[in-house]
Amino acid sequence: MTGGRPVRRVALTSVVAGETHQQPADQPRLWHVTLSVSGPDAPLADIRRALEQLAHDHPFLLTSRYAADHAEIRYWEEARDLHDAAAVALRLWGEHRQSAQLPPWEIVGLEVIDRDTYHQRIAEGYGPPPATPVGVHPF
Repeated sequence: MTGGRPVRRVALTSVVAGETHQQPADQPRLWHVTLSVSGPDAPLADIRRALEQLAHDHPFLLTSRYAADHAEIRYWEEARDLHDAAAVALRLWGEHRQSAQLPPWEIVGLEVIDRDTYHQRIAEGYGPPPATPVGVHPF
């Protein structure tokens, strides 16, 4: 005890020169998600309003692009591993379909990559361009 308070001892680990530190597997990580949906034509104004509501409901949404029969949603998801991030992404459209009044489209594509891979792709000049401008935009 120090000053009447218990002393908390924490084991320290070190990384040998040349090695990299691995984050424990049970810690959440950031995953970049690109979700593609498609279906019958819908009015563009309705699609835009629905995607704006989805962005409000799902605060990590970066950008959405849309046309009358398809849309692409890009965002960051915090999850323990790729399986968890993909599972959340695959539920996103269906879980928000009613509350955001999303079109009755189906998921036709999903990409989930870790943060390092996303930044590596950007640095190498390939992969999806950075999500700017952020928001909901037509294709």
